Amino acid sequence: MTTRSVEPLLWTLFSAGGVVAAMVLPVLVLLFGVAFPLGLLTPPPHDYLLSLLRHPLTRFGGFVVCLLSLIHAAHRFRYTLYDGLQIKHLNEVINVGCYGGAIAISVWALLIVSR
Repeated sequence: MTTRSVEPLLWTLFSAGGVVAAMVLPVLVLLFGVAFPLGLLTPPPHDYLLSLLRHPLTRFGGFVVCLLSLIHAAHRFRYTLYDGLQIKHLNEVINVGCYGGAIAISVWALLIVSR
């Protein structure tokens, strides 16, 4: 019997997180960090944004963006430590630290979103 590796799943989550981090986060930062505060665009009314953020699909989408971005960052940091710093002897500790941290922060984000 052959054992299956979780490596393909991690690479899939890594690439999905990279797409989310490259396509969604810059738009949010541009809108809410630059365009609205500088008055380049008229911001939506506060009541509209509040009702949008209270919708369950918006909360779920925000959680997915956080989750995939954190997994992407954890995977990238893991391989930076593993290949860049050549600390291959600490592979299990690095895996637990990186992915455990991403999971812990994701659980925290889920608790915030579920309020």
